Amino acid sequence: MLTPHKQLEIIKRGVTEVIFEKELLAKLEKSFKSKIPLKIKAGFDPTAPDIHLGHTVLIEKLRQFQELGHEVIFLIGDFTGMIGDPTGRSETRKPLTKEDVLKNAETYKEQVFKILNPEKTIVCFNSQWFENMTALEIVRLGALETVARMLERDDFKKRFTNQQPISILEFYYPLFQGYDSVHLKADVELGGTDQRFNLLMGRSLQKAFGQEEQIIIMLPLLEGIDGVHKMSKSYGNYIGISEAPKDIYGKLMSISDELMLKYYELLSHISNEELAQIKSGIRDGSIHPKKVKENLAFEITERYWGHENAIQAKAEFDRIFTAGGLPDEMPEFIITLENETLWIAQALKDSGICQSTSEAQRLIKQGGLTINNTKITETNLKLSRGDYLLKAGKRRFVRLIIR
Repeated sequence: MLTPHKQLEIIKRGVTEVIFEKELLAKLEKSFKSKIPLKIKAGFDPTAPDIHLGHTVLIEKLRQFQELGHEVIFLIGDFTGMIGDPTGRSETRKPLTKEDVLKNAETYKEQVFKILNPEKTIVCFNSQWFENMTALEIVRLGALETVARMLERDDFKKRFTNQQPISILEFYYPLFQGYDSVHLKADVELGGTDQRFNLLMGRSLQKAFGQEEQIIIMLPLLEGIDGVHKMSKSYGNYIGISEAPKDIYGKLMSISDELMLKYYELLSHISNEELAQIKSGIRDGSIHPKKVKENLAFEITERYWGHENAIQAKAEFDRIFTAGGLPDEMPEFIITLENETLWIAQALKDSGICQSTSEAQRLIKQGGLTINNTKITETNLKLSRGDYLLKAGKRRFVRLIIR
C-alpha cells in the first residue's frame, strides 16, 4: 500500500472539493497503520439503463480507491430510485416502477465492471435495509432534520419561493441517501458537485447515530461533447460506454482541446506525471493536441471494447476524416435531433455551408457535395445520428455531428 500522502495526491486528482482533507489524511494514516481498508461509497440511482462517460467520473475515482487497496461499495439506489433525486429539478419527479429500476440496475452492473474489479467490488441495493424498516423507524429518521434545514437546499428554496410544489417524499430523499452512509458505516462518500447537500446529510446522520463522520469527495460534472452543458442524453451531447467503438472514438475526437484535458484528468488512467508532461508539452508546442486527443480516444475506446476494436475504430476515423489531404482544422457543427432523421438540405443550411435549402439542393444536383468521401446526388436524403464529413466544392469542409 502506498503512503498516505501519496494516496492523497492520487485521490485529489480532478477533485473539486474534499470535506475535509485533514480528516481524510487522518483516515488514510489510520488505515495504513492498521492495514484495515477504508469503506468508499458511491450511490447511483438507476433511472436510465445506459451509463455514459459523465457517470464514469465517479466510477473512475472508485477504481483509484480500489487500486489503492480500499473497499469499494457500489450502491445501487433501487429504493431511492423509485422516489427520484430532486437535485436540480423544478418540479416533482415522476416515480419509476420497481420493475424499471431493477431492469436498469442489472444493466448498470454489467457496465460498471468494465471499470471496476468485480472480485473486489461490493454491490448492494439500498432496498435491502429500507424495505425492512418499520413506519416508526422512517418517521424517526424524519425527526432528525428540520424543514428549515431542508429549505437551505438551493433547488428546494427556489421552488418554495416560486410557490412550486415540494412533496414530503422529496424531503426524505436526502435523509435516505444520508442513512445509506449510516447503514454502510462509510468512511468516504463520492458525489458530484450538485450533490453537496445530500452528501453533507450523510455526515449529519452519522454524527446523530454516534458514528465517525464520513469524508466527502466532490467531483466536477463532466461537460458533454458540445463543451457547454453537462453530459446528458437530454442534451444529445453524451458518449455512452455501450455505444459502437467507432462512435466512441469519433465523438471523443470531436471535443475541444481545452475539454480534452479535463477528460484526461477525470477519465484517463495515465499517471499524474504523464498528465503534467502532456499539459506542459501542449503549452510549449512540443506536443500536438491532435495526437494527444487521438491517444485519449484510443484509450477510452479500448477500455470498453478491447484493443482490436479500438484499432478498427481509429482506422475508420482516419479513413473518413484524415485521408485525402483534409485540413487539420475544420469547422464543426453539432445538431441535436428532435426526430429520428434530418433532411440533408436542412443540414447544409444549418451548418452554414449553404444560405438556404434551395441553394443546398442546387449544390447536390450539380454534384458539388460529398459526405464521408461519397458523392451525394439525392436531394431528399435523410441523415440519422452520427458523424459526417461534408465537402462542398473543392475547398469547403465541415464536420457535422448529429446527436
